[in-house]
Amino acid sequence: MMISQYDLIVVGAGHAGCEAACAAATLNASVLLITLDMEKIAQMSCNPAMGGIAKGQIIREIDALGGQSAKVTDKTTIQFRMLNLSKGPAMWSPRAQCDRMKFSTEWRRVIENTKNLDIWQDEVISLLNENRKVCGVLTRLGVKFYSRSVILTNGTFLNGLIHIGRVKINGGRISENASKGLSEQLRNFGFEVKRMKTGTPPRIDGRSINFEKMTTQNGDEKIIKKFSYLPESKSLLMQKPCYITYTNTKVHRILERGFADSPLYNGTIQSIGPRYCPSIEDKIVTFADKDSHHLFLEPEGTDTEEYYVNGFSSSLSWNIQWEAIQQIEGLENVKLFRPGYAVEYDFFPPTQLYHTLETKLISNLYFAGQINGTTGYEEAAAQGLVAGINAVLKLQDKESFILKRNQAYIGVLIDDLVTKGVDEPYRMFTSRAEYRILLRQDNADERLTELSYKIGLADENRMNLLKTKTKHRNQLIHFIRQYSIKPEKVNNYLMNNKTASINHSVKLIELLLRPQLSLNGLIENIPDLKEETKSISERKDEIIESAEIYVKYSGYIERENKNVQKLDRLEHVIIPENFEFKKIDSLSMESRIKLTKIKPKTIGQASRIPGVSPADINVLLIYFGR
Repeated sequence: MMISQYDLIVVGAGHAGCEAACAAATLNASVLLITLDMEKIAQMSCNPAMGGIAKGQIIREIDALGGQSAKVTDKTTIQFRMLNLSKGPAMWSPRAQCDRMKFSTEWRRVIENTKNLDIWQDEVISLLNENRKVCGVLTRLGVKFYSRSVILTNGTFLNGLIHIGRVKINGGRISENASKGLSEQLRNFGFEVKRMKTGTPPRIDGRSINFEKMTTQNGDEKIIKKFSYLPESKSLLMQKPCYITYTNTKVHRILERGFADSPLYNGTIQSIGPRYCPSIEDKIVTFADKDSHHLFLEPEGTDTEEYYVNGFSSSLSWNIQWEAIQQIEGLENVKLFRPGYAVEYDFFPPTQLYHTLETKLISNLYFAGQINGTTGYEEAAAQGLVAGINAVLKLQDKESFILKRNQAYIGVLIDDLVTKGVDEPYRMFTSRAEYRILLRQDNADERLTELSYKIGLADENRMNLLKTKTKHRNQLIHFIRQYSIKPEKVNNYLMNNKTASINHSVKLIELLLRPQLSLNGLIENIPDLKEETKSISERKDEIIESAEIYVKYSGYIERENKNVQKLDRLEHVIIPENFEFKKIDSLSMESRIKLTKIKPKTIGQASRIPGVSPADINVLLIYFGR
């Protein structure tokens, strides 16, 4: 007999849904994951890559918390690069090109091998609720599943509408039907529903590409670590290069001919698209002074000739796309597998959520992913993880799991969503994090693993790995601070690296602080230091990198921590639940309206709401006796 009663139902098996379901099941909740198509679990709808600027930090944070995305990425990587290595460590960001099909297959393997987790292929058309508390779902097949909580992770499928020129197709992805019914029901419950749009480029046949006319972009030769902190194999499936080419004026003129049929320019699409990832037609209009734009050809996998044309997102008619792309160097004889397209979909402004991602209007109902107005696999997976954790903790009558802005990019992401809302598809950038020197990709485990271990998600193995890493790193730093080096032992090395020689013995730390020198270089040239690192048997490169960052950037890190302490006081001034801001006449009218709508739980959160001025915050501090 089929089980129809669960602790939690997760609707949608994209990146958010998969992380939510696995986290909740690991925390011993009985979970049902409902998806439209079991063959499309964790589908990479757009480019087949994980990570990138700020997004790579999020994936490492998910891993540090005990999530699955990093491990799945590592097992399906076909090219790995650490971006921004020419800048400081706060900007370093890992990025992996993945095998699209193997990525989805690996995620399905994870889900099918997770205890307490069931799967059902169907479409959820409505929620079951009693007294504004969710209690289950009704599917298109007429099946009722009952649960104590529900997480919606519907991606772009809620009333999804695909545009290719003047052609319109109901769908959340190409050849996949849209989901109907839920948006209308939630609107009737009182939720605000809006529309957004995103787009994707054409996919092309690699057998018809002349790669010799393009610039090859290879992955890193040496990989210190990939995404997961677990000591798994660092080997890739197969190193496959990406390629760089450019548009030109001929391409632009052909694209402009298609504007009359463009849903972006003939008024068909009214919703807002991502400003930071514009379509190719947007680029040639916005940057009319530019004669060319970069394009990156990215492989879709090891067993396919399909390539993704990154930088050429378009909703123009298929024939215009094809004609234009054939004017690009190296693509003169290209064959299309499928054209690019735009998709419009429903989302729910995230100011309707608490920091746990539970909705304010319906108890035990959570939203995660693009349904909240975000874009990106990484942002979706992070929200799914947090929603899954909090749904279970609430059922267990335990304290909510809320990450602060100084603890994680995930904390910045969720705080931005529920406090500020969105006016375009939200994407994480390093510039959004005011404490980014603390939120580096190398220290996510130090920031988050113990927090997750305490709630039962991160396991004993992760904690032991963290303890071992920090022990060896701290011992190495202690040695560097205490060890004195004589001039005759190091001056040749210093001069070879174009830095001043020394006249007397100095501590190693003084040398390591020089920008011209690296810890690896010192290890290779100072026998006692090399001997000290021999005791590090596992993750040696990672520990050496961590020690160097802590030494070289200790001043910046200390200053950042002091700033956190100063501003953190506002996070501890609690605002009573259901507090009536309207009764404080000395607050501005805009502030009263915004505060009443958002219902911030602390003065710190209130201070980040657009429209709430510093003067309004001072009024609240005085009111609450601070």
